[in-house]
Amino acid sequence: MSSFEVIGGNKLKGEIIPQGAKNEALQILSAVVLTNQPVTISNIPDILDVNLLIELLGEIGVKIKRDSSDTYTFQADQIDAGYLASEAFRKKSGRLRGSVMLAGPMLARFHTAYIPKPGGDKIGRRRLDTHIIGFQKLGAAYAYNDALGCFTLTADHLKGAYMLLDEPSVTGTANIVMAAVLAEGITTIYNAACEPYLQQLCSMLNRMGAKISGIGSNLLTIEGVSTLTGTQHRLLPDMIEIGSFIGLAAMTQSEITIKDAGVEHLGIIPEKFSQLGIQFEIRNNDIYIPAQDSYTVQTFMDGGILTISDHPWPGFTPDLLSIVLVVATQAIGSVLIHQKMFESRLFFVDKLIDMGAQIILCDPHRATVIGLGRKNNLRGITMSSPDIRAGQALLIAALSAEGKSTIQNIEQIDRGYQFIDQRLRNLGADIKRVS
Repeated sequence: MSSFEVIGGNKLKGEIIPQGAKNEALQILSAVVLTNQPVTISNIPDILDVNLLIELLGEIGVKIKRDSSDTYTFQADQIDAGYLASEAFRKKSGRLRGSVMLAGPMLARFHTAYIPKPGGDKIGRRRLDTHIIGFQKLGAAYAYNDALGCFTLTADHLKGAYMLLDEPSVTGTANIVMAAVLAEGITTIYNAACEPYLQQLCSMLNRMGAKISGIGSNLLTIEGVSTLTGTQHRLLPDMIEIGSFIGLAAMTQSEITIKDAGVEHLGIIPEKFSQLGIQFEIRNNDIYIPAQDSYTVQTFMDGGILTISDHPWPGFTPDLLSIVLVVATQAIGSVLIHQKMFESRLFFVDKLIDMGAQIILCDPHRATVIGLGRKNNLRGITMSSPDIRAGQALLIAALSAEGKSTIQNIEQIDRGYQFIDQRLRNLGADIKRVS
C-alpha cells in the first residue's frame, strides 16, 4: 500500500492538461466487443480502472496494440465468450464496476453475458436493476447462478422494444444501447441518460454503422443493424478532473491554466464553481483561474443559503460534489451540499472536520459547510482515501493545509487520476509517493 505525503501551503502556478475521460473510456472500451474489425481509441487515461478493463479485454481474446502512450487499437475477432464464466474473470471484474458494461456488447454479439457482483467505490448501493430490466425487455433471460456467483443473461436473439427507464442511469443506458444496436427492429429508450460521454458513445456507434437518433436528449431511438464496422474515436477531456483543478486553484490561491478543457462539453460545471465565488476566464478552449485571496459564496436571490446538489445531466454531476464541499470550507459564507444519489459519499467529512473545517453532517445525504474565509487554515493530518473522488478532495485539502498531511489508500485516487502526484509537482506542489 502506498501513501501521499503532502506539505501544504504552497501556491501553485502553471498549465495542466486534463486526462482523457475515465467514465467515457469505460463505455467506449466495452463497445469494441461489438465488431470484429479494428477500433482505434486515443486520449485513453493511464489509470488503474481503465488499465484493468483493457486487461480484461485481452483475457477474453481481444487483440490489443498500443500505438502510443494514450492510443490503442482493439480487434475483437476471436472472443472466448466462455471466459466470462471463469473464476479468474469474476475475481478481476469484481474489482471494477465498469466491467458490467461488457454485458450489453457480449449479449448482443454472442447471446450470453455474465455479470459478477460489482466492485468499485464504496459510496453506497449501486443497483443493476436498470441494466437487467432493459436486457429483459430486449428478450434476454436473466438468472442468478449460485455456482458461478454471478448473474447470467442469455438470448437466442434480441428484439427491439419500447422501454421507460426507472432512472436515467448512465451505465444502464450505455449498456442497453450497446445491446440494442444489434437487436432486431427498433428500440426506444425514454428517460435515457444524456451525458456527454453517452453522446460520445452513440456518435461512435453511428460511425460504426449503428442507427441511433435523439443523441443528446432523454429519448433515444435505435434501429438495429446486423453488423458493425471498425472506427476511430478520441475521448473527451475528463470533466471531473477539470472541476477538481478549478477547486484546487481556488483552495491554494494559485494561478492555473487548464489547457484543452473541452469547454463546450462542461455543461453547468463552471457555473457551480462561479456560485462559490471562484473567478476564471474561458480563453478559447482553455480555462484560466487567477490567484484569489478569497472567494465568497453566493446566496439565492431571496437571500437563502446556497444549495448545491447533484442531478442527472444536464444537472450537476455527483462526482464533483466532494470537490465542491472541500472548496467551500475556505470560502466566505455557507453552503448546503445535497448528495442525492449515494448515501455513503459524504462520510469522508469527518477527516475534514479533523483538519479544522466547520461542517455539519445533517444526514447521509446532506452536509452544511460554514466557510472559514481563510481565518483559520486547515491543518495537516493522517487520513485514508475512501473512494476516488473523496480521495482527490482530501488531496486538495492537504495541499491547502498548514503542515504535513499523509493520505493512505491512494490506490483509490490512482483509479481515477493519471500520474496526479507528478502533474501536481509540475505546478509546484510538495507531494511525494511513499510505500
